[in-house]
Amino acid sequence: MRDLSLRLDLCAINTATLGHRSPIEEVIELVARHGFGGICPWRRDLEGRDAQTVARRIRDAGLQVSGYCRSTYLPALDKAAFDAALADNRRAIDQAAALGAACFVMVVGSMPQGSRDLPRARAQVEEGTAILCEYARRANVRLALEPLHPMYANDRSCLNTIEQALDLAERIEPSQGARPLLGIVVDAYHVWWDPHLARDVRRAGMAGRIFAYHVCDWLAPTRDMLMDRGMMGDGVIDLQMLRSQVEQAGYQGLVEVEIFSEQDWWSRSAHEVLSTCADRLQSSC
Repeated sequence: MRDLSLRLDLCAINTATLGHRSPIEEVIELVARHGFGGICPWRRDLEGRDAQTVARRIRDAGLQVSGYCRSTYLPALDKAAFDAALADNRRAIDQAAALGAACFVMVVGSMPQGSRDLPRARAQVEEGTAILCEYARRANVRLALEPLHPMYANDRSCLNTIEQALDLAERIEPSQGARPLLGIVVDAYHVWWDPHLARDVRRAGMAGRIFAYHVCDWLAPTRDMLMDRGMMGDGVIDLQMLRSQVEQAGYQGLVEVEIFSEQDWWSRSAHEVLSTCADRLQSSC
């Protein structure tokens, strides 16, 4: 396992960690000033901006783009809505290409409002991902499926385990020895509980499909299903063990902090948040 001590260049900040309170230009400067090696913007950060201009600013700051968040949900009640979701994702893939992002993060969605048909949602996710995979291939952008904790199975994602995500990737893009285009995000918050975690991380690594690794912590108790992620070291996840598994599987990309914390970390100064991230990455991850 890599030693992160004095190696913040191996670490990245997802812009959600700062609560999207400042323009992307300021966030880029702050992340670079604190010594991190990469940044992962969200699409909302680029609203009204030219992606190539933002990309140039990121490069000038000496940062890598560890990923680009995130996809529009794929399942829909009718074909028109499904096609609109595909079109929106194609535009985002173009932005990811302009940014030079290591991957485009796909949070695939689940049952649209008014539906109880989970198998149909999963079928639409597979169909939509296959279509987007062909588009992403032409754009030279890797797609990273992010399985989400089962508490989000009804709306945010019908992919809830690494096993599910890998099975989907293999059906769409069977392993043939070439560098895969379709892979996964291992997000500690979403997968730490899985009894098959070690097995499936090894499987993902053997297939070369680990495209991103996200860290935060699971607080006990958790006050909000979405907005109460913990700072690394404040919760119950064995983050050092998980990173060891991920890196032993072959992942050598950036360790990316992604924290949604409306009641706590988003109310603190960006300097405090980034300084604490830097400390905890080196001591708890």
